Parts: sequence; C-alpha cells; structure tokens
Amino acid sequence: MKIINPANGELIREVNEDSKSSILEKYTLAKTAQKAWALKPLNERVKVVQNFHDLLTKNIDTLAHDLSLEMGKPLNEAKNEINGACKRIRFFIENSGKWLTEEKVNQDGNTSEVLAHEPLGVVINISAWNYPFLVGVNVFVPALIAGNAVLYKPSEFATLTGLNIAKTLHEAGVPKDAFIPVVGAKAAGEALLELDGNGYFFTGSYRTGKSIAEKVAHKLVPVGLELGGKDPLYVTNDVDVAKVAGAVVEGCFYNNGQSCCAVERVYVHEEIYDSFIQNFVDETKKLTLGNPVDGKSTQGTIARSVHIDFLMEQINDAIQKGAKILTGGKKSTGTGAFFEPTVLVNVNHTMNVMKLETFGPVIGIQKVKNDEEAVRLMQDCEYGLTASVYSRNLDRAKTVLSQVDSGTAYVNCCDRVSPYLPWSGRKHSGLGATLSYLGILAFTKPRGWHLRT
Repeated sequence: MKIINPANGELIREVNEDSKSSILEKYTLAKTAQKAWALKPLNERVKVVQNFHDLLTKNIDTLAHDLSLEMGKPLNEAKNEINGACKRIRFFIENSGKWLTEEKVNQDGNTSEVLAHEPLGVVINISAWNYPFLVGVNVFVPALIAGNAVLYKPSEFATLTGLNIAKTLHEAGVPKDAFIPVVGAKAAGEALLELDGNGYFFTGSYRTGKSIAEKVAHKLVPVGLELGGKDPLYVTNDVDVAKVAGAVVEGCFYNNGQSCCAVERVYVHEEIYDSFIQNFVDETKKLTLGNPVDGKSTQGTIARSVHIDFLMEQINDAIQKGAKILTGGKKSTGTGAFFEPTVLVNVNHTMNVMKLETFGPVIGIQKVKNDEEAVRLMQDCEYGLTASVYSRNLDRAKTVLSQVDSGTAYVNCCDRVSPYLPWSGRKHSGLGATLSYLGILAFTKPRGWHLRT
C-alpha cells in the first residue's frame, strides 16, 4: 500500500497490506490473547491505558507530525486532536472502575442479586481517517479496559497513525496479540466482516455503515455505527452577530469541515441575515491555506483528493439552481489537494449542499423568517447527529432544539464532544453510543448472578 502526502502528492512510505489469510491468522491470535488479557485485574488494565496516555503526551510532536503529513490537517490541529484524545482517555481511566465493577443490586431473602459486566471477546474496530486518535480512543480504549482484544483497521488514509497507535499501545503494555492492527482498504474491511467477531464498531459513512450492519446482522452480536451528519445550525435574531459569526466559521471550517459533527448548513433569522453574512464572509477570508506541517496554516488539505470532485458537484448543483458564491468555490492553484473555504448564499433545500453530507469546506447559509421555519428546515434531513442554536434566550433555544431529532444538542456552541456525554446518532447518523458510561458498557455483555446462601 502506498501512503501519499495529500499536500504534494509525494510518496511518504509503502507498507505491507494484509491479505484475507493474514487477517484470519491475526484473529486467531487475538482470540487466544483475549482470554489472558481479560484475566488481568481491572486496575492493571487501567494502568496500561494510563501508560498509553503518558506516551501519547510524551511523543505528541512526532505523532502529530505523522498525522499532519498523511492526513493533511494543520499541525496545530493534529496536536489538539491528540490532546483531546488524552482528555477522553483520562475519562475512561477515572470512570471505568465504577461501571465495570460487580454490583449487588438487590437482596431477596437469602439470595443476593449481582450485576456483572464481562468483555464481549474479540472486538472488530474499523476506524476513520478524519480524527484517527479521537475516533479511535472512543472504541479501543474502553474495549481494552473492559478486557476485550481488538482487531483495529485504521483507514487507508491514516495508516501511519494507526500503526503509531498500535506501537504506542504495545509499548504501554498491551500484549501485541490483544491489539492487532490490520492494514488495508476495502478488501481488508470485508475480510474482517467475515470473521466470527464478538462486536463490530465502525466510524464512517452511512452507506458503508448500513452495509456492515446488514452483513453481520445474522451473527447477533453488538454493532456500533458512528456515521455521518448534515448538522444544522440556527442563528436567532437576538445574538451578538459578530461574535457568533466567528464561532460559526470555526464550526464550519475546522479540520476543513471533515468532521461528522462539523456545521454543514446554517439558517439565519432574516432580521440579522445581512449583517451575519458580512461578518461570516469577513471571518472566512481570514483563513489561510497552506502546508499542513508548517505550523502557520489554518487550513490544510482535503485528505482524499478524489473528494474534490464531489465538492465541485455540490457547488455546481447549487449554482445551477440559483445559489451564489461569496468566497471560495474552487480548488486552490498549484499542487496538492487544497480547496478554498467556500460560502454559498441564496440556497434552498432543492440543492444537494443543503441535504446531502458535504464533509468539506463548503457551507450554505439560508435566510429564515422565524423559529418555526428554522425547525422545519433543520428537520428536513435524513441525518440526526448534532444540531445547534445560538440565542441569548436559553428557553427559546431549547424549545427549538427539542423539536429537532438529533443525538446531541448545542446551545451557543457547536462542533464539540465531551467524554461525559454519549456520542450517538439518530436516523442515518448511526446506531448505539460511544463515550459516557454508555460507551464503557457498550463493550461488555451483562451477566446476572443469583447467589443463594
């Protein structure tokens, strides 16, 4: 497999890709290793994860550089991602014991009723390229703490980072056969689905997630799907326009919009629409495209160069239906998969840019008459990951969001994730939950003990 730098098209490195037979061999090793790993006391497994956390902190410069090089995000954002992953790891370190320890829930005469949580077994983790550390630790950290073995396939667009994660986990004390990276693209993922895994956890597109769920449904094992979003944001008429515009720009264009929870469509109350647009465009024009590893650029590359054609299709579809470009709208000149941050106005829901996931630095902004119209448009979508409202009136914002079917609701913020709250999607945005105590128990199976003396 050739790993290509999206900023200049040059070869970074070649790595051996797994075959169907090598994946089966890795599964056999993981199945054996899981039993020994699960027998280790919980506090020892937690200590190993603490070592992993400390090594990430120690080696952040090298790890961030490799991530920036292969995926194309600015170096500062790569470091932010690793720091954010460490915050989540600390959550699992501090909270797993509470939820994984056996609990006596009732005494019925001389019978004690005890709830226990046991590991699933071998967990199959097919991960994503846009936030390989953040997305990865949501799954493999609680899975390992719970006593599972993990077969981990990083995206082919984040392979070096995936191998770095595996190396760091092994250095921290996770047995090599309890966490095994699988290198490859679609064929490797399909081979993993053929295994007798005890749980399948995928982060990526709705189309692929749906296919995975269908292929493993007959196994009757847990399936977790963290899928895409077409996350709406509504700006009411009672806000500080300049301040909110700057916050929304970051929500739209951080990581080049390559995030399932990035803001993908914006609705603005007609009373402040013109002012908001001016401020939003001014802030967008301050963003700078450039070499992701130079430490100065705010915008790196599109991680998958083929995605640029899709972005242009959405833009051209919108223009043909009456939209107007206020800034951006095309691939940057020169080498590399750089795309200008793009703002579209005069948009409506006949346009793909307002209905289909974009996953890039393109945003449509639509004027609305009132809260009721905003709710109707926010709901007019097959996805349900996050939704945001900016307003000085908390009750007003909550009233709007209570009518929008999304797993996460933001008031006066957007594009953020907390390990203390579940990360879950509705409709086409996913199945199950990671993070919070739900994301700890997701990698276990319950057992009820009736202990009579």
